[in-house]
Amino acid sequence: VVGGSDSSGGAGIARDIETISAIGVRTCLAVTALTVQTHDAVIEIYYSPPSLVANQMCAALQANDVATIKIGMLATAKIIVAVAAVLRKFPHVPAVLDPVLASTSGRALLQAGAIAAMKRDLMPLCCIVTPNLPELALLSGSELAVDEDGALQQGKRLLAAGPQALLIKGGHASGTRSTDILLRSGHEPIRFDAPRLATSMRGTGCMLASAIAAHLAKPKPLEDSVREGKLFVLERLQKCRLNNHSVLRPAKQTHFPEFFP
Repeated sequence: VVGGSDSSGGAGIARDIETISAIGVRTCLAVTALTVQTHDAVIEIYYSPPSLVANQMCAALQANDVATIKIGMLATAKIIVAVAAVLRKFPHVPAVLDPVLASTSGRALLQAGAIAAMKRDLMPLCCIVTPNLPELALLSGSELAVDEDGALQQGKRLLAAGPQALLIKGGHASGTRSTDILLRSGHEPIRFDAPRLATSMRGTGCMLASAIAAHLAKPKPLEDSVREGKLFVLERLQKCRLNNHSVLRPAKQTHFPEFFP
């Protein structure tokens, strides 16, 4: 897992570890940033030096038989370039990119100008990128899509930047159903449909990308991993309760099921 910390525990690498462990896969880490967060605001961000991020990744890859790399918050263009350089050294390991651009509270988590580096240097190395609708609009240089056709047009433009696949997440859309769309060059779009839940929740983007990465590590094909990942998130949301900050709280301990059945 490559990403930033969240001191509130609502998102970031804490949510990644929780999700991947619940699916029965082990994690190792490369921390890109330390953040001071409550459930309502990002107060401070401290960026890791790019060389430190790269060295963490290389050490984790050398110490473990890594099956998949999940990438979240990257923060700066220099960190993006450093992460991309490591991925080029390990082309056999698939990478799942959750293109984190901002926190739920609206604080930018990627510096201005870094989007170009993400599209140029990183996306072509990833087996799947998982933007929500606001991220898709920013990454494609467009206004927010107002319907599925608009989202598909933006997705096809972004797919041309080089990722092997794109999962357009429909959580920010309207309607009673939440539909995610898998796009791949030379394939028809595949839709993954689920009921739309009534409330807004933190950490679901981290959870979905991590669940997809965990299933890819099993290993499962990409389409199956996306389907299983979306189902995992839906089941967790249906079983969990929320505190008064819209943060998931599991109905029972699920972080390390082998120790807490």
